Amino acid sequence: MNRRKVRALWFVLLIFAVIIQGCTGAVDASANFIQAKIVKVIDGDTIKVRFSSGKKVNIRLIGVNTPELSHPELGIKEQPYGKEAYKYTKKVLYPGRRVFLEYDVGKQDKYGRDLAYVWLEKPEKVSEGEIRAKMFNAWLLLEGYAQVMTVPPNVKYSKLFVKFQKEARENSRGLWK
Repeated sequence: MNRRKVRALWFVLLIFAVIIQGCTGAVDASANFIQAKIVKVIDGDTIKVRFSSGKKVNIRLIGVNTPELSHPELGIKEQPYGKEAYKYTKKVLYPGRRVFLEYDVGKQDKYGRDLAYVWLEKPEKVSEGEIRAKMFNAWLLLEGYAQVMTVPPNVKYSKLFVKFQKEARENSRGLWK
């Protein structure tokens, strides 16, 4: 290929890249949030939701781990603060409540549950302030009902989650009393 054709090709590719970038930049940031309704709370960090299609799925909250409830059939004994975490989640995520799910890189865990961040309101611009005010995963950490559990590749908010856990611990909240 001669030089002129190579330049023309690069120019076309550059224009195409600019157009594509412009199109993706114009997409509403909230397009990454999927609306659902709470069906029930399974434990402190697992819920069942219903999408507008009617499909129901179990959601495991990303980045947090609450103490376990008793599951004798699985050989799991109740851990200290398990009931409290469950009751808190049940109080906030009551049946019929509208939530917004945000997925990260990994979509499901080894048990087939969807992995998501659960927002109580759709954020306008994701920031630490909005995460503190609107994301339930963060609330569990800030109130001391959960500990950080980072499982790559889902690490989008891991640094903030560590900060929130430290704050709960320093303020003797929840399981840090």
